[in-house]
Amino acid sequence: MPRHILLILSLLAFTQIARPQAPAASAQAKPAAKPSDVLIFANGDRLTGKLQSVTAGNVIFASDMAGTLTISIDKIKELRSGGEFALLRKGDHPGKTPTPEGSVMVAAGSLTLTPPAGQPPAIVPTADVNYLIDRAAFDQQMFHHTSFLSGWTGTLSGGASIERSTTSGTTFNAAAALVRAIPTVPWLPARNRTSFDVSESYGNLSTPIIPPTTPASPPSVVITSIFHADAERDEYFSPRFFALGDASFDHNFGQGLQLQQVYGGGIGWTAFQTPKQELDLKVDVHYEKQQYISTIVNGVSTTTPPVNIIGTTIFEAYRRNLPRKMLFTETATILPAWNNFSDYSANVAASLAMPVFKRLSASVSITDNFLNDPAQYFKKNSFQFITGVTYMLP
Repeated sequence: MPRHILLILSLLAFTQIARPQAPAASAQAKPAAKPSDVLIFANGDRLTGKLQSVTAGNVIFASDMAGTLTISIDKIKELRSGGEFALLRKGDHPGKTPTPEGSVMVAAGSLTLTPPAGQPPAIVPTADVNYLIDRAAFDQQMFHHTSFLSGWTGTLSGGASIERSTTSGTTFNAAAALVRAIPTVPWLPARNRTSFDVSESYGNLSTPIIPPTTPASPPSVVITSIFHADAERDEYFSPRFFALGDASFDHNFGQGLQLQQVYGGGIGWTAFQTPKQELDLKVDVHYEKQQYISTIVNGVSTTTPPVNIIGTTIFEAYRRNLPRKMLFTETATILPAWNNFSDYSANVAASLAMPVFKRLSASVSITDNFLNDPAQYFKKNSFQFITGVTYMLP
């Protein structure tokens, strides 16, 4: 047989041997898709999708057709879910009272939680259901440590004003307000809260001498520089009361304040907290130091001596969710001084965020800082009105 034919036959045989064989159908069979949860309304309408949770009598259900819905549990005729959930009844305390777990069935005004085989089901009236939580999420909150980098929420804000004409001015505003409350779910009592705020307003306005002089005089330059930062740690010893440690730092060129430092500790009280609004009241005892900017008068540098203060911070913070997802926040702080009564100060701030697109909002805010004993030649009040854009963190 010719050698080239033998070569072709050899190549054909090799390709048959090397060709991968199709695996058996039974070995590659994919697991059957998990059936959807089913929700039937009292009027007979039916939805399929996935049960997310139950919170304070409201069922959160992700529908295949209608998206995520919030439905009052008393409007549901029947609900079946094969997912694993943990049940908290009204009056239950997670970790102190037994928590039933299993698949869910709602019918005839009762919720039945069926645990793994061999255990009796838990049957409770729907009116007694406080929370129904995905079991994996329940275990994560109950038995796992939360990383310090997770759980943060808050806002990032910014704005700018630029002028270029005979006068030339630029002003920038930036702020961040962050808070981390642990645990991050409403069905566990509060343990601690960490907050951090920082804001900066910086600008300069350059105005030439008109009419020009000979020789030319340098333009007049006015600087705006207002900086604030604070941090606080709260440790709850009851659902409404907490101990706190706080620190704050302020710089305000308009008041001749080079740096104000405050370090203190005290107690706080959450007067009320609902999904719509919250009011916190706090008081501390602190050490405060005020250092002032040097001024030059007739060629001589004048410096106001620094002040050391033992004082108290009386603080109030209010938050309210308004219609159309608008958010109003307001804070007021009074800092009396006990070793020198004239060295007191106060701060008031309020802001309104109005959603524009997804997490972006237009914001309007006012801030008024009062320093009763500012540096020589400087005013006591520093008022700001700021408009900008705010980004809401998840």
